[in-house]
Amino acid sequence: MSNKENSVLTALPVLFGFFVMGFCDIVGISSDYAASAFGWSSTMAGLIPSVVFVWFFLLGVPFGVMMNRIGRKNTVLLSMVITVIGMILPLLHYDSVMTLAAYALLGIGNAILQVSVNPLLQNVVTNEKLLTSSLTAGQVVKAVSSFVGPFIVLIAVNVFGGGDEGKWYYCFPIMGAITLISGLWLLLTPIKREPVQTGSGIGETLALLSDKTILLLFFGIFFAVGTDVSTNFLSSKVMISRFAYTKEAAGIAPQVYFVCRTIGAFIGVFLMTKMSEIRYFRINIIGCLVFAVVLAFISHEMLDFVCIGGIGFCCSCVFPIIYGIALKHRPDKGNEISGLMIMAVAGGTVSFLVGAANEQAGIMGGALVIALEIIYLTCCAFFVKKA
Repeated sequence: MSNKENSVLTALPVLFGFFVMGFCDIVGISSDYAASAFGWSSTMAGLIPSVVFVWFFLLGVPFGVMMNRIGRKNTVLLSMVITVIGMILPLLHYDSVMTLAAYALLGIGNAILQVSVNPLLQNVVTNEKLLTSSLTAGQVVKAVSSFVGPFIVLIAVNVFGGGDEGKWYYCFPIMGAITLISGLWLLLTPIKREPVQTGSGIGETLALLSDKTILLLFFGIFFAVGTDVSTNFLSSKVMISRFAYTKEAAGIAPQVYFVCRTIGAFIGVFLMTKMSEIRYFRINIIGCLVFAVVLAFISHEMLDFVCIGGIGFCCSCVFPIIYGIALKHRPDKGNEISGLMIMAVAGGTVSFLVGAANEQAGIMGGALVIALEIIYLTCCAFFVKKA
């Protein structure tokens, strides 16, 4: 077997880890079912993504530091063990507390996974020029997972639950089984460990934020994830609130979002080999801002679908672009930078503000919060070289 073929085979289980990473996006559609099951308000439903994504803020840097000691692959495997445990909980006892605990462990596992799987990809992709494209390829896999998420909920309800919407939580063990398969595949795949790093402490890692470029990119990740999670969260609410869709029918909105995000990420893999990542970032983020503003002020069924899909398409490559720029800015601090950037994934908690704004001012309020996030990303795209 040639070195190239061996490299591809080694990369496959790492890339499949990105599929597990996409499970966090199930919070969008599942929050509708959870709110219905437990009688939660829109604001309370908006807390579900917060329960998942707050762990990125709390665990990103500590596990970036720990990864120096136990290695990237072992950190990925640890994340999958935690995820599998969380996905079993609702089967043991189904109530609101246990459901929130499952979401929390999903967030904890996913936070650790995102800290480790991105730099682990560096262990098998040694060509620096291909790093951003490889990270974007990982986002393609994640986007496919995000697209499949609503189907997992529908399978849980209609196949395993016999059509009973109250059985929506069966989606958790389905995700747990997939995570278990991913972990075993990675465990059985030999990957050369990165050189042991002396590593910085938590204080030294946080001190990297004194670098203006790193600080700018940190908040870029924060609002990129915030835009992603918020749009996913709001999309089904748009259809329910404006056009009286049922919960099941409204599931098409996040599917449109994730299909477009998948297509955007796939196209981005190739286009960023032809043009600079900064230029691609700027073009897409301007389009994203236009779609968000239109979604806020115009209530038209087809146009709203276009705007939801447009945001997904235009934001699909923002995360890997910012993450790649950060890694290349300080390649000597790869693990620490990864921890910081994943800490910023806590931007998903902004969905709480979107839920509150939606409850107080309708879809326009929620969409305007998303537009504000995109305005920051627009500033990031045009000022990152000057930072």
